[in-house]
Amino acid sequence: MGSEVNNNSTKKPPSTASLSLLLLSTKCFPVKSSSPPPAPNSLENKGSDEMNGHGAASPCLSAKAASAAAIQKKPGGWKAMPYILGNETFERLATFGLLANFMVYLLRVYRMDQVTASNVINIWFGITNFAPLVGAFISDAYAGRFRTIAFASFASFLGMLMMTLSAWLPQLHPPPCTVPPQSMSSSHLPCVSPTGGQMGVLFLGLGLLSIGTGGIRPCSIPFGVDQFDPATEEGARGINSFYNWYYASFTVVLLITQTLVVYIQDSVSWVVGFGIPTILMLCSIVLFFFGTRIYVHVKPEGSVFTEIVQVFAAAFKKRRLRIPDVDGGGSEMVKVAYYDPPAQEAALLSKLPLTDEFRCLNKAAMIVENDLTAEGTPTSRWTLCSVQRVEEVKCLVRVVPIWASGIVSFTAMTQQGTFTITQALTMDRHLGPRFQIPAGSLMVISFLTIGLWIPFYDRFLVPALRKVTGHEGGITLLQRIGIGIVFSILSMVVAGLIEQDRRAYAKSHPLAPISVFWLAPQLILMGFCEAFNIIGQIEFFNRQFPDNMRSIANSLFFCSFAGSSYLSSLVVTVVHCMTGKDGRPNWLANDLNAGKLDYYYFLLAGMGILNFVYYLVVAHRYRYKSTLQQNKDVELSSATNV
Repeated sequence: MGSEVNNNSTKKPPSTASLSLLLLSTKCFPVKSSSPPPAPNSLENKGSDEMNGHGAASPCLSAKAASAAAIQKKPGGWKAMPYILGNETFERLATFGLLANFMVYLLRVYRMDQVTASNVINIWFGITNFAPLVGAFISDAYAGRFRTIAFASFASFLGMLMMTLSAWLPQLHPPPCTVPPQSMSSSHLPCVSPTGGQMGVLFLGLGLLSIGTGGIRPCSIPFGVDQFDPATEEGARGINSFYNWYYASFTVVLLITQTLVVYIQDSVSWVVGFGIPTILMLCSIVLFFFGTRIYVHVKPEGSVFTEIVQVFAAAFKKRRLRIPDVDGGGSEMVKVAYYDPPAQEAALLSKLPLTDEFRCLNKAAMIVENDLTAEGTPTSRWTLCSVQRVEEVKCLVRVVPIWASGIVSFTAMTQQGTFTITQALTMDRHLGPRFQIPAGSLMVISFLTIGLWIPFYDRFLVPALRKVTGHEGGITLLQRIGIGIVFSILSMVVAGLIEQDRRAYAKSHPLAPISVFWLAPQLILMGFCEAFNIIGQIEFFNRQFPDNMRSIANSLFFCSFAGSSYLSSLVVTVVHCMTGKDGRPNWLANDLNAGKLDYYYFLLAGMGILNFVYYLVVAHRYRYKSTLQQNKDVELSSATNV
């Protein structure tokens, strides 16, 4: 792998340490809104005469209007933060507190076999990660952030209430069973399975939680930023401080859910373990509405997803047009042929040049008869788009192959919340004579690995590598992602080897199970995978997308985890159906000692190897974006060594 083209020299890229808190949210990373925080001029209610063709504030906005905008900003600020941060914190506490130990809940309370429980978690996790895309679109295009958060908060509360009732009322879950799910075999009578009504209550609760997640997460950060005026020094400092508090509270929530909440659920009571987050979620709703008169409310201004569709629609309508040669026709012909107005949007920090890559999309910016009004603005955004919009869509298309490689590598990570926990349930989890580690708390090992590695990597390893490679980040972002993929493969290989030893020891010592800390190596390797792959992808997407499409980068990150959840569910289902025939053991049998879980891990490792080969190909062919402010000698059409 070679070096990365330095095409963003005007802006200092985010450091690794600044992204470490983002990494700790790999299971439920918060999505930003589909529109970046607007300048104060564009935040207030303006008539159409105050907006130009791009939806940005007109340069001739009167001083009176600007003053009014500044005045309307005053009620927000830090006065609104306790209500916004409290609402988001309790929502995450509810969702993460459920996810951390949910596998154990399905096995012990709902008496599911591990394949069914794994599929339920993967499918729900996938829906939950796709939901913020829908929530961001509804918020930006129709409802606005306040209404979206308010509606989603009620949905989250109802979802947690349903989960608490499912654990509290005996009618809503199967009766207790004396045979552990991991010990079921032909010699034991099977436990009573959940009825259709009980499963319906469970799925209703999970669905409501997904709706709540889809509304709160894409809106909480932008809604908090809306409360500050970025044009003032005090407002700019407030925004930076808000981000720090946001991710600090996020880290606290992770630690609480992975330790205290899981311990209460595992050792005290599921009713109490679910009831506490439910009560806190109700308190957060009351707290959120207390701040209604303080908030700055921004009207929905349209979604960036609509603009993406408009580019494809305009290009399709003009598919029969001939495309002028961008490089060979001369700059004058390009200006005449394409709609390329000056950048006037407040969020647009860099203008993208027209390129010949994905040339079919260039037709969306070609000017034909009746495309422009007398004022020089498009008659319809569905027939004519600016060069900037076309190139932004190209950035999205360009990163899709890189994004797709993350789905397979993230599939290895999803095993931490499913089969790793079932392994832990069969092992000795005692820490001292009295305390037993909850199986759902083992992911803390990955978090500790990340927390210890990131400072060392950022402060010591990166400067040393920078002297050797000359690259500002020590290694390129694509190289970091590739290293993370390698660690995901190694993690699955080690997991398979450890499972072989665990099963052999369990058969030879049935009364003295092996220590749960034997799972630490695979969790440590997975921590390194997250430290390289997750942070690398976050920074890569944010640097390769235009400034006003950063929310799409976060959306793609979410979709990677959603796709990995669905892929994991598919692989589990296929393996469960295809193995266990002709007298051979089922790889994913309820009794792990009779199954071949190590083969399943090796299968994931093999998929990872194929994915790594695919990644090397697409990374080598990847072409970094360029901007008009940069050196013209950097050709976007030339492949970059990776």
